Amino acid sequence: MNRKKGIITLVVAIVCLLGMSYTAIFGLDASKTGSAANIKQGLDLAGGVSITYEVVGDEEPDSEDMSDTIFKLQQRVENYSTEAQVYQEGSNRINIEIPGVSDANAILEELGKPGSLSFYDMEGNEVLTGTDVANAEAGYQQNSMGNQEPVVALTMTEEGTQKFAEATKAAVENNDIIYIVYDNQVISAPTVTAEITDGQAVISGMPSYEEAETLASTIRIGGLKLELQELRSNVVGAQLGSAAIESSLLAGLIGMILVVIFMIAVYRIPGVASSLALCIYVAMTVLLLNGFDVTLTLSGIAGIILSIGMAVDANVIIFARIREEIASGKTVQSSIKIGFQKALSAIIDGNVTTLIAAAVLWFMGTGTVKGFAQTLALGIVVSMFTALFVTRVLVNAFYAIGLKNEKFYGKAKAGKPINFLSKKVVFFVLSAVVIIGGFVCMGINKASTGDILNYSLEFKGGTSTNVTFNEDMSIEELDATVVPVIEEITGDGNVQTQKVQGTNEVIFKTRSLDVEERQELNDRLAEEFGVDTEKITAENISSTVSSEMRSGAVLAVIVSSVFMLIYIWFRFKDIRFGASAVTALVHDVLVVLAFYALARISVSSTFIACMLTIVGYSINATIVIFDRVRENLALQGPKADLANLVNESITQTLTRSIFTSLTTFIMVAVLFCLGVTSIREFALPLMVGIVCGTYSSVCITGALWYVLRTKVGKKKEDEGKVKVKAAKK
Repeated sequence: MNRKKGIITLVVAIVCLLGMSYTAIFGLDASKTGSAANIKQGLDLAGGVSITYEVVGDEEPDSEDMSDTIFKLQQRVENYSTEAQVYQEGSNRINIEIPGVSDANAILEELGKPGSLSFYDMEGNEVLTGTDVANAEAGYQQNSMGNQEPVVALTMTEEGTQKFAEATKAAVENNDIIYIVYDNQVISAPTVTAEITDGQAVISGMPSYEEAETLASTIRIGGLKLELQELRSNVVGAQLGSAAIESSLLAGLIGMILVVIFMIAVYRIPGVASSLALCIYVAMTVLLLNGFDVTLTLSGIAGIILSIGMAVDANVIIFARIREEIASGKTVQSSIKIGFQKALSAIIDGNVTTLIAAAVLWFMGTGTVKGFAQTLALGIVVSMFTALFVTRVLVNAFYAIGLKNEKFYGKAKAGKPINFLSKKVVFFVLSAVVIIGGFVCMGINKASTGDILNYSLEFKGGTSTNVTFNEDMSIEELDATVVPVIEEITGDGNVQTQKVQGTNEVIFKTRSLDVEERQELNDRLAEEFGVDTEKITAENISSTVSSEMRSGAVLAVIVSSVFMLIYIWFRFKDIRFGASAVTALVHDVLVVLAFYALARISVSSTFIACMLTIVGYSINATIVIFDRVRENLALQGPKADLANLVNESITQTLTRSIFTSLTTFIMVAVLFCLGVTSIREFALPLMVGIVCGTYSSVCITGALWYVLRTKVGKKKEDEGKVKVKAAKK
């Protein structure tokens, strides 16, 4: 690249940044398409529709039927948003909260009447019910003319398969049809052409895919175990005030400025290039959040702010390599080229392992887990693009315009390897003590409170109190005046507040309140705010983080760990690398879990996001060290002193480990200082996870691989040497 091309490249980069930034702030048109304001927001940021259903009938529904109905409704409403919530209220009611929408009637019309589907023969006999259908999906099938036509594919349950076989056999014998009836209306009347014994059926004859999708959706919602009727529907406001959002965005801005200052101060010209690339990364992320229709919550904002710190990681790896090449005597131009080449494998391996985790979480997770996976994958892909392409182009452009002196890029200082392995026993014992201490603390918590962790209402359920005030109060006013009263009575700092739009009604969600606490709350509200106690209602509510979501998240982490183990084994040609990396990952999760138990941090929906972030962060740091171990093994050969090689590899990557952790820690620390309670409860354990991830990468993984290599693999290697000697004889 010559000087002219360098100037053009920098101008184009700045113009692109300004263009994307303008779009991210103001949008492309009057409706602000593409802007941050146009991103779909969760209940905590923008509110949405709240619908309450009641079970039809006088008998109290079975708890298992309620649980099954809630789970299936959760899957249904996730078509609107991965952040939608479904939970039980009282003994026979189900609440659905869908963020980012404002037309309750439209949602009710699309959802339909749950649990009112039946299949009838020509004589009017019910041959199947909706619960006999396991699934209904719209799709395409080739017809007799060779054309693709829209169809609905039905899958029956085990019991439904038997019923359907009998019904279709009778229908064929009598040249009959089967009516599908929903809410007393015939929605489909397919002709039966053959007896169906495998529980798989296809309904054809629809003019469009949209009609097929509507039919499939109606069958799914009608196939619930319980029949529900709408009790009430409201449009609810944001759970958090504008001040909470503004403080989080301010934290992101301050954190980013600090990271930019740090990168420029430490890495000079490459630091300037990475700072521009980082700004492009943020603008691109906003545009892509719009493009992929991601629902953004406050914890999602925190995750993006965190990803800004993590996006610096690849740049730090590259710049450290460039400095090493300059120190070895190569020219600046050669050092830039070789630095990017040598850093490539570590960046790809680190990000691919995290992408594997995101993919597994997306396919296996539900609700907020799936939303987190989407945001995580998006951040990884964009950060790789900006680091490997944008930063590279900008660094070369700065060199081309005349900034060629090595003082603009820095030079790595040679130093003796630090003997980390000599302290491996101390590191192993320290980690074991912390983890065991965590389990002991959980046992003590279980004995004293009944729970191993301080579960919030999102995990444990609680009480929903509806209060009608005499005046319309903003969220900020409620947080300043009413919420402190509730916190004083409940001793719970995790109070959720929702306003019902168009009324003075406010919904407060807290931990479960007993009769005395409910009465005290009613009295205080009447005394201090003049509330009519007759207009206060309270109901117990179930957890919004279902047991299926929790077990699904745990299973997803386990499966993703197995896939990461396989990938690292394949890439590094040694399963001991993978085993060490996954062990460190589990170590970090257990240490943070111990912190949750010891500090009694509230375990809310952000807990899952925090743990999943640590999984991605931890494995990325470990890969960088293992990449250097692999490189040094190739250079030094089979006769290398393994202990010295591991110490040397850790020392060579130590600056990267510290700097990357520092930039990420800065972002989260600012978030902790300026954020609201829910964000602080996300940021604090995350800071512990960042420190722990750095510790395990530097002090545990290399030592563990060394032990596995010299102890577990030693016997086989010695046997191989004996065989070689025997062959020579």
